[in-house]
Amino acid sequence: MDFAEKIAGLLAKEIGLEKTEIGGLLVKPPQGMGDYSFPCFRVSKQLKEAPEAVSKRLAGKISADFLEKVESKGAYLNFFVEKEAIASSTIKKILSKKWSFSNAGKGKVMVEYSSPNTNKPLHVGHLRNNSLGAAVSNILEEAGYKVIKANLINDRGIHICKAMIAYEMFAKGKTPKSEGLKSDHFVGGMYVLFNEKAKEDSSLEEKAQGMLRAWEKGDRKTIALWKKMNDWALSGIKETYKEFGTEFDIWFKESETFRKGSGAKIIEEGLKKRIFSKEDDGSVLATLEPELQNKVLVRKDGTSLYITNDLGLTEEKFEKFKLDKCVWVVANEQDLYFKQLFKIFEKLDRKWAKNCFHLNYGYVSLPSGRMKSREGNVVDADDLILEIKKLAEKEIEARYKKISEKEKKERAKAIALAAIKFYLLRNDAKKDMVFEPEKSISFDGETGPYVQYSYARARSILRKAGKKKAKVSKKDFVLLTHEKEKELLVALANFDEAVSKSISELSPHHVAHALLAVSERFNSFYQHLSVLEGGKEKNARLALVEATSIVLKKGLEILEIEALEEM
Repeated sequence: MDFAEKIAGLLAKEIGLEKTEIGGLLVKPPQGMGDYSFPCFRVSKQLKEAPEAVSKRLAGKISADFLEKVESKGAYLNFFVEKEAIASSTIKKILSKKWSFSNAGKGKVMVEYSSPNTNKPLHVGHLRNNSLGAAVSNILEEAGYKVIKANLINDRGIHICKAMIAYEMFAKGKTPKSEGLKSDHFVGGMYVLFNEKAKEDSSLEEKAQGMLRAWEKGDRKTIALWKKMNDWALSGIKETYKEFGTEFDIWFKESETFRKGSGAKIIEEGLKKRIFSKEDDGSVLATLEPELQNKVLVRKDGTSLYITNDLGLTEEKFEKFKLDKCVWVVANEQDLYFKQLFKIFEKLDRKWAKNCFHLNYGYVSLPSGRMKSREGNVVDADDLILEIKKLAEKEIEARYKKISEKEKKERAKAIALAAIKFYLLRNDAKKDMVFEPEKSISFDGETGPYVQYSYARARSILRKAGKKKAKVSKKDFVLLTHEKEKELLVALANFDEAVSKSISELSPHHVAHALLAVSERFNSFYQHLSVLEGGKEKNARLALVEATSIVLKKGLEILEIEALEEM
């Protein structure tokens, strides 16, 4: 039963407004103030009555068999749903896995995320990007969209040439193998070296520009060096993806987009329509509104910028893949860039421009402070994953003395990835955050391992129940009267709403917090009440445990985290 919809129907009859309009006004009140609340001040003007008077009048008129009571509290009308009704409705729906998430999604959506540069390895910021991109893709699929997960490899440009110059001038024939380094870390070291040397020799910047010009002209020697270093970088990056469980449906490469020349064609179109202008120095400029600033599309020496190729790729996405929507998961430092990109397509009269969405997110820093790639003081993704895995192994060793080495390694990896992903997803994506490794791995508290542990505990109870587990009927749910049972039921009932909020806001943190609420209430329920040794309420409690395990597993799957049967 959708209680919010039922309540909206009751209110609509009394107030004279549409049920959908009323439903949009219902809110969740503070704990102890009911299950749903209607703010009467939102309709007092239409009814020509004081909000308090509206609340009091409606409280005396509205009743239903699924409502325990309707209470007037000032301007608010609070609805208390019968706990037996909540139990029956919630558990039966979950056991049947009939989710009522927002299913407004129609059509095809591409989610582009990760998008690494091939001049350095992935760092902790990329891990937040990867976690967000995967979770948002899953959320959109839950909404009914067909999702294409895309990765654009930024494998050309001035930053790539800087690493190439450093290798050409200072590496003296060294290779990742000769130095015993993971290949992408070796390339990243060249990029850091360039920036160190450029502080002493400013001519290196011009050398990098010259190499970019040579690359764009197809100079054989330059292309050969680029291919070698690009292969090193990509090989290492793909190893990290595999370790982190990151997969894509399609890969784009900026170099391939450049060779197609589709960006150049759009620039020609913009020049003809006088949306773009060619400046005296030879550069091409998009004239935009003052608040967006004008955007250089081609440098004065004729070389391409990132946006030059992004113009062509964006059009290719919509036309080739017949997209209804495209989402870019990129840090908030690029807010202006995406506003400029979307505005350019709007000026070019592309109908799909309104269906472009930038999902921005905040920076990840460590307790030691902000990271800078060019200075080499980043936290590499590989190092972080390894550190968290070691912490997970220590936790496992402390809890399970007889576990095999193989099982310990496998379990430690699953727990480590849960720790990282959950910690990165539990915050509102738009906010900056500090990643604290030791806190992320805790089996207690607001962490991924804590949710995994709660799921494993629920599954353990069900395994022990074995054949004793029985089907439940409506009369069994009447027995779930303990406060801890009610608290858990409410947390389970709120899961659908949390997923729906994540869908509407494209932010997985609502799902993460719903999982924490369920885990907390479940563990409190487990500590206070017996399930396997219970009396007549045993069947209902087992059903409650099974519903808990289903919700926890579903939520973890949405966040791209493995649900472990045993911890």
